[in-house]
Amino acid sequence: MRILVPLHSFEPGGSERVALRLARAWRDSGHDVRIVLGRDEGPRPAFADGLDFEVLQRGSFSTAPFETLWMIAGLPARLRDFRPDLIFLPGNSYAVVGAVLKLLMGGACPPLVLKISNDLCRRDMPALGRAFYRLWCRLQGCMLDRFIALTPAMKRDVRRALGVAHDSIAVIDNPVLSRADADAIAALRRATARPHAGRRFLAIGRLAPQKNFALLLRAFARIAGPEDRLAIVGEGGERLRLERLAKQLGIEDRLLMPGHIATPEAWLAGCDVFALSSDYEGLPAVVLEALAAGLPVVATDCSASMATLLENGRLGRLVAPGDVEALAAAMDRPLVPDPARSAAMAARFTVERAAPAYLRLFGALGSNAQAQAQPGLGGAHVSR
Repeated sequence: MRILVPLHSFEPGGSERVALRLARAWRDSGHDVRIVLGRDEGPRPAFADGLDFEVLQRGSFSTAPFETLWMIAGLPARLRDFRPDLIFLPGNSYAVVGAVLKLLMGGACPPLVLKISNDLCRRDMPALGRAFYRLWCRLQGCMLDRFIALTPAMKRDVRRALGVAHDSIAVIDNPVLSRADADAIAALRRATARPHAGRRFLAIGRLAPQKNFALLLRAFARIAGPEDRLAIVGEGGERLRLERLAKQLGIEDRLLMPGHIATPEAWLAGCDVFALSSDYEGLPAVVLEALAAGLPVVATDCSASMATLLENGRLGRLVAPGDVEALAAAMDRPLVPDPARSAAMAARFTVERAAPAYLRLFGALGSNAQAQAQPGLGGAHVSR
C-alpha cells in the first residue's frame, strides 16, 4: 500500500510526532510510505530515521508564515508522482489541505483520512467564531472520506460536529508512545532520587494561548511555598507575556522555562505533580507520558477524552477549564494514583497497538474505493 503523509515541519507538535511514529511502523510492516515535508525545520526525532522524505521548501527562506498554502500548492505534483493509495492527514490543521485537494482534483484525489487531533466543540471561541467553526466542520464532513477519533467519547463529538455517518468514524487510541518509551519513562522515574525541598510542578507544551499557561501561573502563585518550583517546558510566542505575568505575581524566582526539550523524560522523572491547564485539547500526549511515569496529574477537563484518560478521577484530578481556584486547590492536594493502573492506561496508547488498526482501516477504505471505481465489482461505496 502507498501512503502519503503531509507534514509542515519537524517543529514540536504532538500530531507530527505521532504521524512519524505511525509512518515508521507502517514502513516496517512493508508498506510504501512517503512524508511530504513543507520545510525541513525543527529537530528530527530519532524514530524518523529511514523514512522517505520529500521537502517542498527550496533554499533557506522559511515558508512557515504561509505553510498551509505552501503545502496545498506543492502536493498535487507529488501526488501525480507517487500515486498514493490514500492520504493520511495527521491532525485538524491539515483538514484544509485535504479539502482543497479534493476541490482541485475531484475524483482523481485519493481517499483522505483525517485524524481528529483537537477538540471540535471549541468552547474557548466567542459565539460568532464557534458558528463559523461549526460550518467549517460540516464542510470537512462533506469533503473527506474517513475520520479517526481518539476515544469513544470523542467519536460522539466528531459525529455531531461533522455531521457524518457513524461508520465513517473509527476509534483508534492515539499512539503517542512506543512500549519502549513507556517502559523507559517508568524506569527513569523509579531510578531518580528526588531529595529537593518543596514541591516540583511540571507542565509541558507550546507557549501558545491554547495551553493557557497564564492560568497555571496564577494557580501556582496561590498555593506555592518558598521552596516550591514550577517548570514549563516548551517554547512559543507567549514567552514574554508569561515572564511578565510571573514577575507581576511575584513568582519569577520560582519559575523555570527552559524552552523546548526534545526528550523531557528527565523532567518527568524529577517532578512531583504534572499539570495541564489547556483551554482545549484532543488527547494530550504529555498526560500519557505523565501517567507512564506514575505521576499525580492535575488537568483541566479540556476535551472529551480527558475523563477517559484519568478514569473519571481515579488517575488524577479534573477541573473546569479557566477555573483558577479549582486548579490551585487540585495542585495543592493532588491525587496519588496507583502506578500500575496509570501504566496500564499509558500502555493503551502505543504505536504497536495503533499501527495495525490504522492499516486495517486503510485496507478496507482502499478496497471500497477500488470497487467504487469498477461498478462491475458490485458498486461498493464509501459510506457517509
